[in-house]
Amino acid sequence: MRWSQIFIPTLRDDPADAEAISHKLMLRAGLVRQLAAGVYSKLPLGYRASRNVEAIVREEMERIGAQEFHLPVIHPGELWKESGRWFQIGDEMFRLKDRRSGDYCLGMTHEEVFTAIARDELRSYRQLPQIWFQIQTKFRDEARPKSGVLRGREFVMKDSYTFDVDFAGLDVAFDKHAEAYRRIFERCGIKAISVQASSGAMGGSESVEFMSVSDAGEDWTVTCDSCDYAANLEKAVSVAGLVEDPDEASSIEKFETPGVRTIDALAKFDGGAKPERQIKTLVYVVEDQPTLFLLRGDHELGEVKIAEVTGTTEFRPATPEECQNTLGALPGSLGAVAVNDVTVYADDALKGRRAMVTGANENDYHLRHVSVDRDLPDVRFVSLRNAVAGDGCINCGNELAVKKTIELGHIFKLGVRYSESMNLTVLNDAGKEVPVVMGSYGIGIERLVAAVIEAYHDDNGIVWPWSIAPFHTIVTPISIKNEEAMGVAEKIYEELVEAGFTVLFDDRDERPGVKFKDADLIGVPLRIIVGPKGLEKGVVEVAERGSGEKDDVALDRVMAEVQERAERLGSQPPR
Repeated sequence: MRWSQIFIPTLRDDPADAEAISHKLMLRAGLVRQLAAGVYSKLPLGYRASRNVEAIVREEMERIGAQEFHLPVIHPGELWKESGRWFQIGDEMFRLKDRRSGDYCLGMTHEEVFTAIARDELRSYRQLPQIWFQIQTKFRDEARPKSGVLRGREFVMKDSYTFDVDFAGLDVAFDKHAEAYRRIFERCGIKAISVQASSGAMGGSESVEFMSVSDAGEDWTVTCDSCDYAANLEKAVSVAGLVEDPDEASSIEKFETPGVRTIDALAKFDGGAKPERQIKTLVYVVEDQPTLFLLRGDHELGEVKIAEVTGTTEFRPATPEECQNTLGALPGSLGAVAVNDVTVYADDALKGRRAMVTGANENDYHLRHVSVDRDLPDVRFVSLRNAVAGDGCINCGNELAVKKTIELGHIFKLGVRYSESMNLTVLNDAGKEVPVVMGSYGIGIERLVAAVIEAYHDDNGIVWPWSIAPFHTIVTPISIKNEEAMGVAEKIYEELVEAGFTVLFDDRDERPGVKFKDADLIGVPLRIIVGPKGLEKGVVEVAERGSGEKDDVALDRVMAEVQERAERLGSQPPR
């Protein structure tokens, strides 16, 4: 491809509204342009990079026996109502009506559609297992789309689905996908961390996320460098730092705290009530029932853990009026001492704590000398809090780290969540009708491209890994007015194309500095520079974008040199 013929609208400066490095460079290098908030058009370079990622994904999916489909992006609402997700998912779903007032949505995922196909076609265990996948556009009405394609409202995803007769088959399918994902990310040059995750609105019994460490990430991952423990913040469980309690058995004492409404305000009001010595009481309405959640004052509640401990996603924070009706006081003066007929969950970090301070369930009053074992005998201890850096690992006890990460992919053991709600059954080997056991597995294509750019860039622009680079090599004649240089450059270009390399020929009438800056910006791995001074010695310059290494190569060695470097660059491990 000749640069004079391809559309690459590069920018010299960072766009003012771009924050993530990948967002800046995708705009500056002419990969994408924004159409609307969270909606991006892929330009030729961006589309070529995405297609290279898709090719890797296809190869690895077919390697585990997956069959490719292409399903509609517009779905009848009836399918989502069957699964129940029409009512569970809020404003993130794009809903619309047709001219007959029928309910439709733009697909966020395709569990319902694939389940419907399987329901109509699969009858016997002899037709299982099945692995079906597609690479298709998805839609999610993000409240705050940002960071370019990392958090968009329209995006391309590889989603696959497995169908098995039992859970043992699901385990095999799940492990196959996990291995395929590791190969995909490694081939794209990304070092991915697999972490325990929450299944959220997808449902199911188990899920694993694949994360890439990056300052541009919007997820937090908790890891232990001393063992293999890793989980996203929503799922992570840790050992809280110990707090020494006095060996006292003092009776509870109520004291007045006028106008005190927060943890910090109480700590300032009463020097003995440091945040780690307070019991924070949060009231939620869980399936229409008031429920208390207790944490140490310096800890934060992870709302996803409410779903895990209660078994439902139907919960919300109670209003001040509901708190008053349930406990007799407004937020800021709430506690669980002497509370009856209300379910109370307490975070594990509160086990055995003594001499604590909590609300008295009377406005402007608190209680001192609260002993959890003595004064809160009926609480249920569970993991409720978000882990923080420095907490102890539950496996080995060493300190945990909390890192910003980009989610690259997510795999779910759905079990019978969709097959039961949508009546997908087969006959097993005993002739009994059983629900099909399912799994769901996703990879965001543009998100993976952006994650690669986050990992591979420098001050001059993108540094593409060989495997997904829009072009492998760029041939740059110093001046198109020099007939000898142009002739040699044309010959090298044609030979490289003939050998199967993707090659960009910079035939623009521009200054060498402009050409070199643009080549660095768009990140082509290998550059071949043809100039009159080199030709006098019978050489051209071959430069690697990543290492900056430059060598003079004899004209009769150019093809061999490129092939050798291609083999080396194509086999480099991820950073």
